[in-house]
Amino acid sequence: MLHFTRWKMIAILGTVLVGILLALPNLFSKETVDSWPSWVPKRQMVLGLDLQGGAYLLYEVDKQDYVQKRLRTLVGEIRKAMLEEPRIGYSGLGVQGQGVQLRIRDLTQLDEVRKRLDPLRNPLTNSVLGGTAINEFDLNVGSDGLVQMTYTDAGLAQRVRSIVDQSIEVIARRVDQLGTVEPSIQRQGEDRILVEAPGLGDPERLKSLVGQTAQLTFHLVDSTLPPGQTDQTRKPGTIVVPAVEAGGPSYVLEEAPLLTGEDLTDAQATFDQRSNEPVVSFRLTTGGARTFGDVTQKNVNRAFAIVLDDKVISAPVIREPILGGSGQISGSFSIQSANDLAILLRAGSLPAKLTIVEERSIGPGLGADSIRAGKIASIIATVAVCAFMVATYGVLGWIANIAVIVNVILIFSIVTILGATLSLPGIAGVIITVGTAVDSNVLIYERIREEYRQGRSAIASIDAGFHRALGTILDANVTTLIAAIVLFYLGSGPIRGFAVTHAIGVATTMFTAFTFTRLLVAMWVRWRRPTKITL
Repeated sequence: MLHFTRWKMIAILGTVLVGILLALPNLFSKETVDSWPSWVPKRQMVLGLDLQGGAYLLYEVDKQDYVQKRLRTLVGEIRKAMLEEPRIGYSGLGVQGQGVQLRIRDLTQLDEVRKRLDPLRNPLTNSVLGGTAINEFDLNVGSDGLVQMTYTDAGLAQRVRSIVDQSIEVIARRVDQLGTVEPSIQRQGEDRILVEAPGLGDPERLKSLVGQTAQLTFHLVDSTLPPGQTDQTRKPGTIVVPAVEAGGPSYVLEEAPLLTGEDLTDAQATFDQRSNEPVVSFRLTTGGARTFGDVTQKNVNRAFAIVLDDKVISAPVIREPILGGSGQISGSFSIQSANDLAILLRAGSLPAKLTIVEERSIGPGLGADSIRAGKIASIIATVAVCAFMVATYGVLGWIANIAVIVNVILIFSIVTILGATLSLPGIAGVIITVGTAVDSNVLIYERIREEYRQGRSAIASIDAGFHRALGTILDANVTTLIAAIVLFYLGSGPIRGFAVTHAIGVATTMFTAFTFTRLLVAMWVRWRRPTKITL
């Protein structure tokens, strides 16, 4: 157990040296680290919300808002199905509660109604149930001609899961463009999303970016009515949309959008060359550019409206055909609001409205206090443990202390490599690791003491002590690792932070106990050749 080949010694010491180099940048400021040569590791640990401050937002999917929008879409789909040849007469088509209903005039057409509406039940793949298909809607065709399509519980639950997954992707794209450090965006329960942005100094801007649905559409303005005159008789297929400015006019728009946000490939905040005002320039996909070109060719001198989240932000007049597939959105923007709108358009729209359930803003001062308290706790714990080991085991206690320090360095280096976020519970995990790492040395030293008391020589006792204690150490650390893994998968937030650092600490403890401590003891034995052990 005390014999090491040259390559093993190089591997162990090399691992420790690499760990020290990777953890070293965490002792210096970012400005200092950036000035180092390019070949020196510069990556630093990501501090959590409780250590560097930032924004904490918990969102919930607004199910009712989504359901009502989805049912209005379903109304249009049913109307289109009924108008197919041969047409089916109906009345009373509209949203009722969690579904849509209508009444068929000719009861002899009920079979045809079932045939046309059955595809609108919209089968969904349920990954939770092993890929089985479930229907989004139930279809009920009564013998009296009353037709009802209502949301199924399983269909709505599957839709909400899909909305949460898609929303997480959209939010991640939006927050990443803010330049915050390692934002945390994760699911909470079935219909909630947790957003943590450490280091962000403007929580209100984060709220406006994350919470805005950003559903962009382009509509032609009804040219038969002037802006603001929405109380007159409107044509079928038109909608009334207010202006984004408070007190501004409302517009009568054609209900069917010409383009949507899906037709955009890029959006950037720029300045208008004529007025020098901030605007948002956009580029369209090939299909979107073709559609936009055809529409503008046929509607010169007619206004079209750019609608964001059911409000008109701009309604310019088409002076000439726009054939290049690009354009700009103006609307009394500031530089920041233009940039924020460009971020929203690039990241895409949310599939449903999100409402804030909980929000917290943590200042950097509180984070600095937390770091200071964590440092003090770590120093006190380490000094107390090291003093105990020296007082109890003498020279071998000093070796154990060196191993503990290396253990902590390796933990921080691995956290740095993984890009894991270090939080206050994570610091607690590191402190507990200090105790468990020393516990491994205690097991070894007590076994050495027992072997020596039974009459073995000093070197034989040390060799046997390592050999017989390592099995116990392995069992103890594996069970602790299992507990940490369970905490990680079943816990959330702070519990996960603790589980990560504790699991890493268990792994580094096994490394130091099995290799580094044993190497240091072997080197000491070769140097001193002890004939007796004082433990």
